[in-house]
Amino acid sequence: MERFSNKVVIVTGAGSGIGAASAQRFADEGASVVLVGRTREKLNNTFSRLKAGDHLVVVADVAKREEVEALAKQVDQHYGRADVLLNNAGVNISGKIHQASDEDWRKVMSTDLDGVFYCTRAFLPALLKNGGNIVNISSVSGLGGDWGMSIYNTAKGAITNFTRALALDYGKDGVRVNAICPGLTLTDMTAEMKQNEQLMAKFNERIALGRMGAAEEVAAAIAFLASDDARYITGVNLPVDGGITASNGQPPQA
Repeated sequence: MERFSNKVVIVTGAGSGIGAASAQRFADEGASVVLVGRTREKLNNTFSRLKAGDHLVVVADVAKREEVEALAKQVDQHYGRADVLLNNAGVNISGKIHQASDEDWRKVMSTDLDGVFYCTRAFLPALLKNGGNIVNISSVSGLGGDWGMSIYNTAKGAITNFTRALALDYGKDGVRVNAICPGLTLTDMTAEMKQNEQLMAKFNERIALGRMGAAEEVAAAIAFLASDDARYITGVNLPVDGGITASNGQPPQA
């Protein structure tokens, strides 16, 4: 199945985790993939695993407007088009808000929120021209609150509603905008958590499927929303969370 033949897909945060798995999924389905991130070594590692194609590695920090604008220009010069934008790059800093510094706030907001804004604005002209679409990575933390993660909750909550607003603004222009809201997924950000057996037992008790997700499972949902199979779907924030948001929060009875 090659749903993305002759398509150009931009993946931010492509050096690891969900971004790397998504880049591989898009390449497997025939896309030319633009791998974007801050660390060339990680991007090259992802690139080495892609199915052969006209792929591009671009070192850029999505939190910096000038670098995003240069990225969009480079993609236009190389391909002359853009069909899918996956806004995946993100960071997290835990802690209660009275313990947070200005730098903590700006670090999360600049990547998780500003980066999505800069990339969306920069690539919309090409997406409008080609009838492309955007998939944002929000989180179950953008649908509800967490203990000790107020900054991250704020950023991802903004992405959740930004997705809805963009879908309204650009639907009649032929551009769909959706978001994936992953639950606990094994990535570089969560690898340390997986080693904590007591913590994982608590999570697994709350997750209907009883386990954390794999990046490839999230990538499969991303590819669906980005494909023509989802051509009548826009403005959706889709939980890919093993059923954790199906619960009202009460503990299991058995």
